[in-house]
Amino acid sequence: MGHLRLGDLPRTRKWQQVVGLIEGGAGTAQIATAAISAAERGLALTGDDAGLVETVWLLTQIPLAARSEDFAGALRSAGLDVSGTPTLMEVVGAFSDAIDRRLAENGRRSDLGEMAQMAAAETLSRVIGERTQSLFGTTAEDVRRELAQLATSRQFSVFTRLFFARLTERYLDYFLSRALALHVGEGKRFATLAQQAEFSAALRLHCQEGSKIVEEFAGGWFSKTNWEKGGISRREASGFAHVAMQKIATELKQGARPNGE
Repeated sequence: MGHLRLGDLPRTRKWQQVVGLIEGGAGTAQIATAAISAAERGLALTGDDAGLVETVWLLTQIPLAARSEDFAGALRSAGLDVSGTPTLMEVVGAFSDAIDRRLAENGRRSDLGEMAQMAAAETLSRVIGERTQSLFGTTAEDVRRELAQLATSRQFSVFTRLFFARLTERYLDYFLSRALALHVGEGKRFATLAQQAEFSAALRLHCQEGSKIVEEFAGGWFSKTNWEKGGISRREASGFAHVAMQKIATELKQGARPNGE
């Protein structure tokens, strides 16, 4: 099927409204809301995006694997090619490779899926990396122990929120970066690159705040589904991903005030 792109938004009426907000000096929340509205076609397909579904599914499988008696064996069963004592970088690398193999088999690679894959790898590296920092070095057991912590309802909620916040930021930046680059310079919306960077930082914060809604239900979904179903399937991960992205989109829209605060 080839590479599925999210669409040529600069030609749509909604995208012209986004550009108009940028030119008019609108606040971050207003611009983010307009961008989400312009990109709704892509958001509506999130549950069917093979890359996003595989990413979310694997993010549920890794913590469960870390709680099993055979961590490496459980990872291999989920499709991650790792050694007997995998390090964090090995797990993250195997995670990305597993997604690549899955998508190579069905030929359904997309922009959204690639964003999800990168956002997940970044989140895993950051969260587990911060928790395993040690003056004496990090062992494979340290990595397994911290990954296992993500299988608790509370920890899975926090981790999932971080992942979706990063994915949403990437998703919005995918569309906005092209327009923002044209509005930097004397007499334009962003007089300097530093001002554009401030906008990007505000957008990141806006996405973090919008993703709070995912934290409120992710842990409960994870625990309940794993308990009742005896595991989490790709189909269930698909439904969760779709609901999560729709909730974030709604939250971002509702969070935007007319004055852009």
